[in-house]
Amino acid sequence: MGRRWWSGPTVTWTVVALTTAQLLVATLFPDLPQFDGKAFASRLVAYPLMMSAPVLAWWRFGERPLPWLGFTLIDIPFLVDVTGNTLDLYDSVVWWDDANHFVNWAFLCGGIGLLLLRSPRVRRDWLLVLAVTGIGAVLAIAWELSEYATFIRFGTELDTAYTDTLGDEALGTLGSLLAAVVLVRSGRRGA
Repeated sequence: MGRRWWSGPTVTWTVVALTTAQLLVATLFPDLPQFDGKAFASRLVAYPLMMSAPVLAWWRFGERPLPWLGFTLIDIPFLVDVTGNTLDLYDSVVWWDDANHFVNWAFLCGGIGLLLLRSPRVRRDWLLVLAVTGIGAVLAIAWELSEYATFIRFGTELDTAYTDTLGDEALGTLGSLLAAVVLVRSGRRGA
């Protein structure tokens, strides 16, 4: 069977390019209400680096063929986040932020899980579930810390930050758990 269209380098790099293009717009037009106070200049540097790092690390140290589907799943949450800001969904759709923390962490950790499945060290399903869920929880915490450091502590969201942060971390961890269970149930052993 030939390679599927969604599991090649073109899709991964298209997601990176679409994300970067929107970040550039947000950085050039920071006075638009949906971009105001959300650290898009920092994201313009950080997001493309975080999206490209797994590909570059795997290219340098991993085995062939490269797991492009895993890379794409890791990159999709960055595109969804920036698109949600561009379309002002965070401020206009009440459930958007919560859905993002759940669904985006499912994508992110699904991609991480696909990378882990390529490792001969991850042999037991329960170890994969723990690893993917644990990585997702750590990433959810790191994400919330970066939000606090870049725009919450001096912004207008400080009054509700605690409740929002706890909910976002819980949803991110549950999304990670969902991704791990789907990977184990589907029997995926590579991307």
